[in-house]
Amino acid sequence: MHGSSGAVDACDARLISQVAGGDRHAFEVLYRSYFPRLTRFLNGMTRNVQLIEEIVNDTMLVIWQKADSYDGSCKPSTWIFAIAYRKACKAIRGLDEPVEADPDLAAGDAAGEPEHELCLHRLQQTVGAALEHLPAVQRAVVQLTYHHDMGYADIADIMDCPVNTIKTRMFHARRRLKELLAGQMEENA
Repeated sequence: MHGSSGAVDACDARLISQVAGGDRHAFEVLYRSYFPRLTRFLNGMTRNVQLIEEIVNDTMLVIWQKADSYDGSCKPSTWIFAIAYRKACKAIRGLDEPVEADPDLAAGDAAGEPEHELCLHRLQQTVGAALEHLPAVQRAVVQLTYHHDMGYADIADIMDCPVNTIKTRMFHARRRLKELLAGQMEENA
């Protein structure tokens, strides 16, 4: 998969350049490409579906307005995720109440054996619940690493901090998840 990431980056960079020139079709292609990825990432920061859609739309608006400011100094995905991360942090700070998980997001089409699907669903819920107990910055590092296959350098660019800070956040996130999941496994045994 990493072999084709250079081609994807070049294509995304070309799309951003076309968007900078006012190309609506290029913008639509970029939007369709990034909408599911950004939604998945933001779902790790907040479970509020309306807020996620608002953040994605705000992010894409910034891309439409500021595409000419993309200078190629980082991957296009890093630039886009950094915008989404900053928008999400600002939006989440503005919330007055905790956000509950949307059960419809966790539900999927059950394909395969019902027992296996139930076990997998429980495991996803357990891990999801454990992630909810992490601070937002740690949760973001875990999401970007495992759900978006990003390296620490890209995550550091997105979160605008040193790579060692990202490593530290991941270390603490893993340690806390291990504690939380060990406790969950004992309760379910």
